[in-house]
Amino acid sequence: MSPTAATVPPAMDRPHFIGIGGAGMSGIAKILAQRGARVSGSDARDSETAGALRALGVTVHLGHDAAHLAPDATAVVVSSAIRTENPELAAARERGIPVVHRSDALAALMAGTRPIAVAGTHGKTTTTSMLAVALTALGLEPSYAIGGDLDAPGSNAHHGSGEIFVAEADESDRSFHTYSPEVAVVLNVELDHHANYASLEEIYDSFETFVGKIRPGGTLVVNGDQPGAVELASRVRDIGALNIVTVGESEGSDVRITRINPRGLTSEVTVVLDGRMLTFTVSVPGRHYAHNAVAALAAGIAMGVPARNLAAALAKYTGVKRRLQLKGEAAGVQVIDSYAHHPTEMAADLEAIRAAADGGRVLVVFQPHLFSRTRELGTEMGGALALADASVVLDVYPAREDPIPGVTSELVVDAARAAGADVVAEHDKAAVPDAVAGMAKPGDLVLTMGAGDVTDLGPLILARLGS
Repeated sequence: MSPTAATVPPAMDRPHFIGIGGAGMSGIAKILAQRGARVSGSDARDSETAGALRALGVTVHLGHDAAHLAPDATAVVVSSAIRTENPELAAARERGIPVVHRSDALAALMAGTRPIAVAGTHGKTTTTSMLAVALTALGLEPSYAIGGDLDAPGSNAHHGSGEIFVAEADESDRSFHTYSPEVAVVLNVELDHHANYASLEEIYDSFETFVGKIRPGGTLVVNGDQPGAVELASRVRDIGALNIVTVGESEGSDVRITRINPRGLTSEVTVVLDGRMLTFTVSVPGRHYAHNAVAALAAGIAMGVPARNLAAALAKYTGVKRRLQLKGEAAGVQVIDSYAHHPTEMAADLEAIRAAADGGRVLVVFQPHLFSRTRELGTEMGGALALADASVVLDVYPAREDPIPGVTSELVVDAARAAGADVVAEHDKAAVPDAVAGMAKPGDLVLTMGAGDVTDLGPLILARLGS
């Protein structure tokens, strides 16, 4: 099958998505709709993403009810977040309708293409987005599925007529074992997703399985500066017919970063590859985003895209929603949204914003994400908040988890104070805009930080500052 004639996978011509508004689910639904499938789905609440799907002809129901499952549905697509008692899932099983995991649906969409799969504990969405934007700018018409929106609701996925398919590969539930990429990127390997992995060794085993799925003659791009990624590379060096490319600032990296020059909310990056020097612009701030861009560069080169063309096209990437996204400015205060929820991500984003603050203070509104993550990493989260000038910490956002006795945001607050941070706990989210407006002064930067609904506070803080 040629990518230009990509078809709907068997049994996916009339799929129903439970939780269709989610970042990963909505992207697959969008691609299927663009390929001509008759797509339906449900979500707990309405959203701009749901509206974008409706504009493509997708039927989106609000709430979960067995009656939402059409009589002629050929498959029900679920993510790991869908619980077994969901009435639509129960109805599908009663009726004998195939239940397909999100990752299997995405793998089916990749059939007949040249896939690039981007994995790692953090940085996946940004690196996948950089590749999607750059390859599109070069006229290569890639398909892509990303865990976040580029510039508008529903822009997290696209069915392109080209041969390349770029996808974010999620390790959290081992679903990335489903993919067989031509090029795989591993940005970092760290202990996370504590509900699914008992140890770092289990994480390594999972990533080794992922690498083992790379097509013969394919390429693994790894971050040569991150200990976990380096360890993974050493474990898989004996896999036959696998090319390993290291990127980073370390001596000996195949694509070596020799300079990162911050310029406000952008950076200028110089790399050396094959003995040649190449300088290009990264239009988002922070050293870690420069590293993501170089990983994207190496992945594109491995697919045969000329390095200089790709480097110039990477400058077209101006960010993805929730990844240090500027929400606006009021009363001389900039409000920026950060998806960071793991301590490493938090520290990286805070260091990037500190470099761009130009003498202003950095104020953070942080919402811990998941009880299991807070239990295991709450101390490290608090330590990261010491990089801010002042922080407000909200209650834990539970997402798919039930509460764990004794695990609250106080774990983060206590650790932050122990690390010397200026931090207050706020249990009433509605009180945050007033609190921040009372703290902020012209020239300050405010970050709303976390993977939950803390993002909703950005516009409210701006409105309060403006008043």
